[in-house]
Amino acid sequence: MKDKATLRQEILEKVSEFYLASESERPGFIPGKSLVHYAGRVNDADEIVTLVDSSLDFWLTAGRFTEEFESNLADLLGVENILTVNSGSSANLVAVSTLTSPKLLDRRIRPGDEIITVAAAFPTTVNPIIQNQAVPVFVDVELGTYAPTIESIEAAIGPRTKAVMLAHTMGVPCELQELKELCEQRGLWLIEDNCDALGSRYDEKYTGTFGDLATLSFYPAHQITMGEGGAVITNNDDLARIARSFRDWGRDCYCIGGENNTCGKRFNQQFGSLPLGYDHKYVYSHIGYNLKITDMQAAIGTAQLRKLPDFIQSRKNNHAQITAGLQKYSNNLDLHIFPEKADPCCFGYVVTVKPESSVTRNELVKLLEDSRIETRSLFCGNLLRHPAYQDIEHRVVGDLANTDLITTNTFFIGVYPGMTSEMIEYMLSVFDKALS
Repeated sequence: MKDKATLRQEILEKVSEFYLASESERPGFIPGKSLVHYAGRVNDADEIVTLVDSSLDFWLTAGRFTEEFESNLADLLGVENILTVNSGSSANLVAVSTLTSPKLLDRRIRPGDEIITVAAAFPTTVNPIIQNQAVPVFVDVELGTYAPTIESIEAAIGPRTKAVMLAHTMGVPCELQELKELCEQRGLWLIEDNCDALGSRYDEKYTGTFGDLATLSFYPAHQITMGEGGAVITNNDDLARIARSFRDWGRDCYCIGGENNTCGKRFNQQFGSLPLGYDHKYVYSHIGYNLKITDMQAAIGTAQLRKLPDFIQSRKNNHAQITAGLQKYSNNLDLHIFPEKADPCCFGYVVTVKPESSVTRNELVKLLEDSRIETRSLFCGNLLRHPAYQDIEHRVVGDLANTDLITTNTFFIGVYPGMTSEMIEYMLSVFDKALS
């Protein structure tokens, strides 16, 4: 009988053969018939082989692949702590919840404290603010970058402001170094929702490394995928321990899976009104969740992470090709632009149809969709217009004129690495048909 190592190798070789056979049956692109997706996963045999390799271990919770992924991502970004979670939305929930910890003393976010953000956002940037009983303070964004100005953020700071939480929408950061300096001067926490922006840089430094906390998503539409998954990023070891507690049921113990007594005093500490020496593994210092990933998800992530440099370059090339093709329509369209020091790895290409344009957004979107080109609205437009947010406690500083215009006039198209130059040229020909 063959040994396990030999059998494993044979299985993995067969998996690779299966992938190659499947790929040989994939149809080519046919303009007008094949769907041009706005996003999607891009993989080869490596992801499937690594996934099966993990499944053969049958280690169902976080394990060796999770450790490898967290370590490699931390090395790539140059950060101290990566905590994987089961989604980007969970990462945002953990990040905001972390700042409510009593361990932060006077700096903790309490019910009624304010967090500055934008209404032109994905809901789960704002939801954790509300879920933690803080008050979102909304500022407008600029057309083109879809990011707020530093001046608008500074104008929104009030006596109960404790933090700024901003998404790098479509991968484009605001003036991030300047924002970090403002937050430091005013004693505010900074949370970067970096879910759209893995691989983006500001002033040659990766986004997600400026804030006290930052988040990532590994949903299939994002820069890399695990299917579902996310991460919390921090260089602050104290915040990392609190975040891990919120992720792991709220427990005070920080032993990793399968280990015991990391602190060296498992049975001789006093917590609350518990008996002296109560088992530290079952002491809870926060009202937490269970938001961990499986090792099989992380296995996919390790393979995807090796491809990230190529994915980043593909997104940049696709974005540049679209800009070159749409530049002649700048009288009709606000094209996707970046702050001076930003070097984004974009999630998509954002287009705002100017009010004076010869076509409306709905007309342009219909033509694209009828031509088998996927489009998406810029997430929820003005979040405050949605049914779920009609009665939330909030504050608005200035008006939300651009946010409202985004709701009626803005959409985005894909730049993901699965798009070929031929697909983009076809897409641009549809814009030509609408706007020439």
